[in-house]
Amino acid sequence: MAKVTVKMPEDLLKKLSKLGEKTDEISERVLEAGGQVVLRAAKSNLQQQIGRGTKHKSRSTGELESSLGLSPVKVDRSGNYNIKLGFKEPRKDGKSNAMIANVIEYGKHGQPAKPFLEPAKRSTKKACVDAMIQKLEEEVGKL
Repeated sequence: MAKVTVKMPEDLLKKLSKLGEKTDEISERVLEAGGQVVLRAAKSNLQQQIGRGTKHKSRSTGELESSLGLSPVKVDRSGNYNIKLGFKEPRKDGKSNAMIANVIEYGKHGQPAKPFLEPAKRSTKKACVDAMIQKLEEEVGKL
């Protein structure tokens, strides 16, 4: 049986070892880059939906839109890194931002659904992945 030995270039080995030391740090930056893409789309969609097609003049205060943001990157039990898009709580009036967003997204009796999160998720999938790949390449290039 033939035997082949493949040796990696020395500079690649050094980068891989540095990457190992900074995996947590780089993973957070990569996820944040992807999360920002989705966040921008969700905020834009929300702006378009608030006050649209209502019987009465919109009473929007902008509080829902300003509460939309990204969570810090967390590591779950399985060791996977996660970042979440969500709303800060509570509102000044005591109501829940998540409840109001849910009513806008899915509607309620007498109020049609005006989705803004699901379309943002669908439309940004490729751009999000591309942003994360670009950020990873940028971070690896710095090593």
